[in-house]
Amino acid sequence: MQIGVIGLGLIGGSIAMELNAQLATQVYGWDLIESHRRQALELELVEDIMTEEEMLENCDIIILAIPVNLIESKLPKLLDQLQTHQCIIDVGSTKKRICNAVKDHPKRAHFVAAHPLAGTEFSGPTAAHRGLFRDKKNIICDQALSNEKFVDTSLRIFKSIGMQSIFLNSEEHDKHLAYVSHLSHISSFMLGHTVLDLEKDEKQIFNLASTGFASTVRLAKSSPQTWNPIFYGNKEYVLEALDSYISHLENFANSLRQDDADDTFKLMQKANEITPVLNGINTNNKI
Repeated sequence: MQIGVIGLGLIGGSIAMELNAQLATQVYGWDLIESHRRQALELELVEDIMTEEEMLENCDIIILAIPVNLIESKLPKLLDQLQTHQCIIDVGSTKKRICNAVKDHPKRAHFVAAHPLAGTEFSGPTAAHRGLFRDKKNIICDQALSNEKFVDTSLRIFKSIGMQSIFLNSEEHDKHLAYVSHLSHISSFMLGHTVLDLEKDEKQIFNLASTGFASTVRLAKSSPQTWNPIFYGNKEYVLEALDSYISHLENFANSLRQDDADDTFKLMQKANEITPVLNGINTNNKI
């Protein structure tokens, strides 16, 4: 089987690395950034570099691992040129707008919308590594609109790199991910912003920062090139999540202003109820 991966960053590079190590699979890659193409070859993430046109001629499966706004614009054009035996799988972190972009496309059945719930705060081909997807969840969206054969192929691919797939419709996906993924990234970005604004002495930040701060702000190192399109691609639900989050922050701030220690205690105690959810995440490595 010949597989083409477009986008050789953390996710695309790690998928390519995993699949390229399997028997009877040859993986070819493409990235707009020349240094990424060179690094992918040096790190042996892919067998060779192929242009998108060459992938359309030679590959059975094309995996799109580029920013979600580019998936949205590129996917219809790739489907236009797809051969009858080929399918495209995207691995973007938003799904509704991508799925809507091709909902009426005559070759919609050749597309499988997926989202592997895995990642780190690092980016680029050098961030790719084996084991990134092991025991993690993968979401396939709107599977009824995809050819059953291509869904089965996608399930086998994700299983082969260690993932268990579940099914959601694209709107459910975007709503849930706004709260459990997108909001946490915004919180981390803005916490980093806040501390940098208030603490101009970077040496003191280094001296005083604890592991709690480091773990909370870790996601602020994530690539803006990746995350800015995600936030805008899921703007409706991200804003809903932000409004709710801001409301809770304001409630806590008001309790402090009013010296209402009982209320701040109750708010924190209520938040402790997240423990079973976190235990489930740690057990299943979902996110």
